[in-house]
Amino acid sequence: MSELRTETRLTEPDLFYERLIAAHRGLDDAQSAMMNAKLVLLLANHVGDAEVLAQAIAAAREDVAAPG
Repeated sequence: MSELRTETRLTEPDLFYERLIAAHRGLDDAQSAMMNAKLVLLLANHVGDAEVLAQAIAAAREDVAAPG
């Protein structure tokens, strides 16, 4: 079973953040949400492992919404 890696692995986190913010520049809220969804699906496809993706979904949801 594969496990989600949560330690920092980005070689240039500031550059990644700058590029992500720049990609959203000029988009309205709906376009920005669509771009985020497409990015998530592209990265999920790259990861490929269903168990790792399930762990990532659970980790991303933590502390975001009340259980229920």
